[in-house]
Amino acid sequence: MNRNSAGRVPRNALLALVLAASGLAFAGDDHGGPVTPRPYTVGATLTRSVQASITPDKALAILQAGNARFVANKPLRRNLKAQVHTTALGQFPLASVVGCIDSRVAPELVFDQGLGDVFVARVAGNTVNEDILGSLEYASKVAGSRLVVVLGHTSCGAIKGACDDVKLGNLTALLDKFKPAVAAASTPGEHNSHNHAFVDEVTELNVKQVVQKIRDQSPVLKTLEDEGKIRIVGALYDTSSGKVAWY
Repeated sequence: MNRNSAGRVPRNALLALVLAASGLAFAGDDHGGPVTPRPYTVGATLTRSVQASITPDKALAILQAGNARFVANKPLRRNLKAQVHTTALGQFPLASVVGCIDSRVAPELVFDQGLGDVFVARVAGNTVNEDILGSLEYASKVAGSRLVVVLGHTSCGAIKGACDDVKLGNLTALLDKFKPAVAAASTPGEHNSHNHAFVDEVTELNVKQVVQKIRDQSPVLKTLEDEGKIRIVGALYDTSSGKVAWY
């Protein structure tokens, strides 16, 4: 093992040791050496060299194209069994998605992506905490994900619960995270879940506030975004049409 003049193991080498010991090290083509970017092919399993050719804007375009296929009911035909074998020792996702646990909004499906294409963190109301932020930092800084997407959706039960000030065990503390969006909404009429326009506004505000929270609470991700290495964007899935709108 290489050591510096003080006899210490360089930080990057230490990180590699930690990842390897924890089973989080990545294997695959070009592993461990310089990467020669290779063109992205729609539907192909991502490799390290292909990931290296994907810019943040390209990653966004790939997800947009995938959602268009989903809406048109024309998903790509993938050999998922082959992708299991290809990704067995390594993964090189192009994006990370913070989504809701809602059963209707599976990111891999609504963006028509395959195995190894996207990291996904799901929690009611698509919010973040220290654990999710740490996961996103790992995905972007270590694993090379180019895009962070906060994916909200219409008719969200968690948002409706916050609008109605629901109290239920551990859910109470979770719903409190959406109160800033509830307080900021200005839609006329009753401010509860019966006012669908109000719920829609709170949903959109929550997505935008979570995007900002990521920047405010993660210097790692904020720096990567400032350097142009990643993008952090908000999006909203329409449960009636399947379309994703982007902020």
